[in-house]
Amino acid sequence: MSSRTQPLRIALCIVFAVCAAGPLGSGSATAQDWPGFHGPAGLGATTGALPDSWTDRDYQWRVKLGGEDVGSVAIAGEQAFLMDYDAARNALALVSLDLNSGKELWRRFLPIGQYHRHKRNTYASSTPTIADDSVYIAYADADHTWLRSFTLGGDERWNRDFGPWQSDHGFATSPRVAGGMVFLFDSQQAEQLEPGQQAAHERVVAVDAATGDDRWETELKATRTNYGIPAYYHPTEGNPQVITAGTGNGLVGFDAKSGTKLWELGVLDKRSVSSPLVIGDLAIASCGSGGGGNILVAVQIPTKPGDSPREVYRVDRSAAYVPTSALDGDHLMMVSDNGIISRLRAADGEIVWSRRLGGNFGASPIVIGNKTLVISLDGIATVIANGNEFQKLGEVDLGAGVGASPAAGGGKLLIRVGDELRCLSLEKST
Repeated sequence: MSSRTQPLRIALCIVFAVCAAGPLGSGSATAQDWPGFHGPAGLGATTGALPDSWTDRDYQWRVKLGGEDVGSVAIAGEQAFLMDYDAARNALALVSLDLNSGKELWRRFLPIGQYHRHKRNTYASSTPTIADDSVYIAYADADHTWLRSFTLGGDERWNRDFGPWQSDHGFATSPRVAGGMVFLFDSQQAEQLEPGQQAAHERVVAVDAATGDDRWETELKATRTNYGIPAYYHPTEGNPQVITAGTGNGLVGFDAKSGTKLWELGVLDKRSVSSPLVIGDLAIASCGSGGGGNILVAVQIPTKPGDSPREVYRVDRSAAYVPTSALDGDHLMMVSDNGIISRLRAADGEIVWSRRLGGNFGASPIVIGNKTLVISLDGIATVIANGNEFQKLGEVDLGAGVGASPAAGGGKLLIRVGDELRCLSLEKST
């Protein structure tokens, strides 16, 4: 084992110990919850018995939603939460469902105006985030950028409006909650503007999770809209860090308590859509474009005064642009937008294997137990064995498109398929 890999393995043990206790900054969630986009600590991994394949008869329940949205689902206890846009009513809503039955528990309608979006984006494109006894959401239109907090019973606690949102692709990020604060990466368009548009800003905003009051705000270099959810890094010594990924500054680390920019490394030359991962002492992010040129980059996080960030590796072969990679032990499971799945060593980026599945992808892969689930935009779900040899275990045609990343918690797998939410058991049958 190399000297570079050993510290990462030790740090990974720390990461998984934290995940088992719940999301960073939250004391009430359990290891079986899926508290926001990409699951505990944003790593896209959980436990459970994912079947190799299934049929329509295997779903525990299916419910109709207002539209075919790309926002994912959060799970806490026996509740599931999602954003839903009903085109017939021209209304956005935060919805809570009973995890065991799919029964709608409550629905809170939210004000939103129409605005231009990318053809694959939707008005309900973000994922709720749950910490302690609150659910937090972010959404926007041309005139408003909202951050709101609700109780798990649906009562609003507070709301903030951070002003206009500008991007031809529309809104698509989600909040990160940790250390008693809510962090929002407010990245907007400043380049490649349409006639009449004014350059907007890029900033990270932090508010008090209980009250919504300002804690800090730090400006960054605005270029193109970036959509990744901030990562949260808690070193063994020193203050926690909030880490963002964007075109203007690359990977950036902030003091989570004060917002002071601690370090940055300009390793990203294109739009960053996927969310950065923190694995051990590495910050891992990707960038790309619809025309290609995608890369995944790992940067060693400086933890002591005087230390500088350092690029550890980059992957430019079959790298993902929109999907966020998932962690399997000390490996990454990555699917490219054009349908190539790869298994990488997280410590050094070495590709263990890479295979073409076919199709196009927007949803992120997730690791469930010893298997990885990936779902194409056309709704083809593929189950892959997590091992050093590629093994395709099964494939399911879901019958409709899938743009939202699946979520797994409470012994259930939740998938948005077309205008439905479907639930599959992750518990072994007896």
